[in-house]
Amino acid sequence: MTGFPNSNAAPIGGTTFRDIVSAQNGATYRVFIHQPDGEAPAAGWPVIYMTDGNAVIGTAVDVIRAQSNYPSGTNVAPGVIVTIGYPVDAAYDPLRRSWDLGLPPGKTYPPFFESSPSVKTGGAEEFISFIEDQIKPMIEAALPIDRARQALFGHSFGGLFVLYTLFTRPTAFTTWIAASPSIYWEDRVIEQYYPGFATSPATNANAALFLSCGEYETDKLAPFQIGAADEAERLAQKKVTLNDVLAMELRDRLNGLPERPLRVTFEIHPGENHMSLLPVAVNRAIQHAFAIRKSQTG
Repeated sequence: MTGFPNSNAAPIGGTTFRDIVSAQNGATYRVFIHQPDGEAPAAGWPVIYMTDGNAVIGTAVDVIRAQSNYPSGTNVAPGVIVTIGYPVDAAYDPLRRSWDLGLPPGKTYPPFFESSPSVKTGGAEEFISFIEDQIKPMIEAALPIDRARQALFGHSFGGLFVLYTLFTRPTAFTTWIAASPSIYWEDRVIEQYYPGFATSPATNANAALFLSCGEYETDKLAPFQIGAADEAERLAQKKVTLNDVLAMELRDRLNGLPERPLRVTFEIHPGENHMSLLPVAVNRAIQHAFAIRKSQTG
């Protein structure tokens, strides 16, 4: 046997996890929790809840530990990070995340792998109920939380889940971060939920939505994709996903609502593709969720 012993595994500073069984579907989720050192502010700690917990927890904790030490230069204060993942060693559980982050009514797709189950979507309502009814109360019972400063982050399907939650539970969070949201998914099923929000956008005070995508999620190919065997296929897929176009269109619609109940911005990250965007988006999410002073633009 080669390699280094697992007994010397390096922990993520200030972070623990709990395996929680959902009352919604009986499945077990691994919930990672990072809590700051020191005394909480008088109003409690700001908090961010993040999907794809296994994939983002390390980056999120590194970001806040580094930047909150220099608040005058970074504008980042300490806060609580809660990421919801699965009891696996991998970054993702593709089958379960498809269900949890997929919008109702959902569909059934062929298996990811031979002899594995069919892929089903449509469990987003179960998943947000799990967060609201079980995870939030668990966190608030253990830590002083500022309910006026709660953020939700998701990437890709997770970004789509953020939009679904915004449209169906607009007061659940104040800061919403949807990185590369799959707005195109299932014939733009998210559009079914937009009218209800647009006609009654009862958001929290100072609510903000931050949309983003990578430079190579636009109509541009990444340099390593130019001339590759699948170049034509990728260019054709870009005409379907339209990650930049659909996000900007949504930004403009939301900012055009009467009295602008939600401040919406969109950012393209240079040099990033759909997957490489993730750590960049996590960094931005921490900066938005734990900002000491709000931006004067946007």
